[in-house]
Amino acid sequence: MPLKSLAAWTALDAHYAAIGTEHMRDWFAAANDLHPTRAQRFTLESCGITLDFSKNRITDQTLQLLMQLAHEACVPAARDAMFAGEIVNPTEARAALHTALRAQNPPAPYAAQIKHEWNRMVDFANQVREQQWRGHTGKPIQSIVNIGIGGSDLGPKMLCHALAPLGDPRLSMHFVSNVDGADLQRVLSQLDPATTLAVIVSKTFTTLETMTNAESLRHWLLNHGVPEAKLGQHLVGVTADPAKAVQFGILPEQVFKIWDWVGGRYSLWSAVGLSALLYLGPTHFAKLLAGAAQMDQHFREAPLIRNLPIILALLGIWYRNFFGAPSYSIAPYAAALRYFPAYLQQLEMESNGKSVCLDGSFADYETVPIVWGETGTNGQHAFFQMLHQGSTMVPVDFILPLTPEHELAHHHPKLLANCFAQSQALMLGRTLEATQQRVGPDQQAICPHLTFAGNRPSNTIMLDALTPHTLGALIAVYEHKTLVQATIWNINPFDQWGVELGKQLSAVIENDLVTQTVNQAHDSSTRALIAHALRVTHL
Repeated sequence: MPLKSLAAWTALDAHYAAIGTEHMRDWFAAANDLHPTRAQRFTLESCGITLDFSKNRITDQTLQLLMQLAHEACVPAARDAMFAGEIVNPTEARAALHTALRAQNPPAPYAAQIKHEWNRMVDFANQVREQQWRGHTGKPIQSIVNIGIGGSDLGPKMLCHALAPLGDPRLSMHFVSNVDGADLQRVLSQLDPATTLAVIVSKTFTTLETMTNAESLRHWLLNHGVPEAKLGQHLVGVTADPAKAVQFGILPEQVFKIWDWVGGRYSLWSAVGLSALLYLGPTHFAKLLAGAAQMDQHFREAPLIRNLPIILALLGIWYRNFFGAPSYSIAPYAAALRYFPAYLQQLEMESNGKSVCLDGSFADYETVPIVWGETGTNGQHAFFQMLHQGSTMVPVDFILPLTPEHELAHHHPKLLANCFAQSQALMLGRTLEATQQRVGPDQQAICPHLTFAGNRPSNTIMLDALTPHTLGALIAVYEHKTLVQATIWNINPFDQWGVELGKQLSAVIENDLVTQTVNQAHDSSTRALIAHALRVTHL
């Protein structure tokens, strides 16, 4: 049945009309804050994560209607189908079993290959970390360069930065993704070829950006004294097509396998996470897997109304489809989570950035919002002005580790206070009357500028501490949130055909630039761009 024809959708439409203009601060007022209090009713805990979603424009009735929508849209069935290994990516006829990579007992058809590849990864990581694996001159590896893009870059980079205090201090980690040569050159200028190991990550081993960077790094190694016969001591491949990695020059025993039933943006749990495994070590990486597995269990077993991924997903539906919010912001109050917003951008927008339903029809409703953000407190001095007083409502996910990872303990209360104060200010606002009472009689003209509407929704997601276990669980929360929203929107979150056209056109245009010709089949704007580039750069 079409989404807008569901009884729950119709009821939510009417409910929004009834409460859409009500203010959250009135719901928190003593007379309306029922026992148990709003904060108690709208707080969940699991896997070392606490979600306070009380500062949302919802009532108990809203929650009940959203639960009804989840049932009518068959969310539990979609969840169970994914875990069972059914074909949930119909356009590519594939399962989506990234959860099997972290399961204590993976499904039988996959268990042996998962265990085999994990053992190979652990053995290799231990050799590098224990200085048994050495470069061509006999020196131990000191620098790891991860060459990939998208999920082959964002996940490992995010993990290494987030868990850096647990990393091997002897290893320096570098990530190259952009085909802009400046990205690779900046990294290579810091490295000694004799102590460098490159991890080349590409599912197909044909990705333009990755293979261009890999070829340049290979030439750099050769030009700096690494004999071709010894390249194997400096190159490792991660791919679903081992033959292509071997053709590139990587030894077969140094190629690690990923599978077509693991999507790129869900792949950090696989050999795609090899760089992070090298840096963090098998013990910490195993804890990351265990945290995600525990959240998988919560997602599968917890009642919908007490289920973290379900709640976050439904709140997102509420704001996107009924309030019309075009974006939402991720604000991690932890410098360690600097790359987490970018990781979620790909996870959510590449997964659910579609307007075609599973049956081939076009959706007559909005799908994924724009995902963006920055670490707090930096964001407070950049875009929070817009969050508080801008003309567009932007829901916010505040993410906060409660235990500091550093020794500067006196910093942490300030960080906590800023996070909690921002969510409070977004909710409460400040009325014109309150502002007028705060300023002197000669300042009344500026009162509108000092007024905050408030009623801006947010979630506060607190981690007991930022550990491999809680980070694994947190990533899994957002993975499952993405699936739930895709199910309700009736789209496929596991393909990404929208990126293909640009790749195809890029190959044609690159040929024009290299041959210094302008294909007349291009539109007039593209022809002019190519011609101008050829005139200026003399390629």
